[in-house]
Amino acid sequence: MGVNPTVSRRRLGSELRRLPGLLQTSAYARAVIAGTIPHATGEQAATRLEVRMRRQDRLRTPRNPLRLWVVLDASALWRVVGSREVMREQLEHLTHLSAQPHITVQVLPHDVGAHPGVSGQFTLLDFAETIDGSVVYLERFTSDLYLEKRSDVRRYSDMYAHLQARALSPGGTRSFVEEVIKVYAGPQSSPEARELTLSSR
Repeated sequence: MGVNPTVSRRRLGSELRRLPGLLQTSAYARAVIAGTIPHATGEQAATRLEVRMRRQDRLRTPRNPLRLWVVLDASALWRVVGSREVMREQLEHLTHLSAQPHITVQVLPHDVGAHPGVSGQFTLLDFAETIDGSVVYLERFTSDLYLEKRSDVRRYSDMYAHLQARALSPGGTRSFVEEVIKVYAGPQSSPEARELTLSSR
């Protein structure tokens, strides 16, 4: 999904499969595209990568940048996309972005058990210039779905609040991600690395 210039804030929860496109490094994004669209030609993959990177400009706009609040399942951090080095760089990038005042990242560790996000990732789009304000966006493999009814928006907003409450705080999330980075940066033969390899299968 592109970043509509009229969207003032995106609340994403809970991504289980991968890091959101707006937070991806080019190496991570390239590996995601190669893995999820294996039939794409080199030119098609390059175009998708360029578009994905261009969308991130909304986060870097000096005046009125897009406000982003992401609740991630820990599975997205442990899934090795590309390589351990790609993951280390990606998570370092994530910690850098999460320190920005308009970007908030929270992680749901595995020990929280089942949560509303297990049923599927969803995004709440908040529009500053409309009365009703929000729309629910559901990404599907072959198509996308937008829910505008107030009852739907209210239900997903409640689900998002539940995810936020169960997730680690932003500060706790940064500490958690830093520990994961140490595992990726550690020796391949360490117990943590072996656990990482098993968890990624």
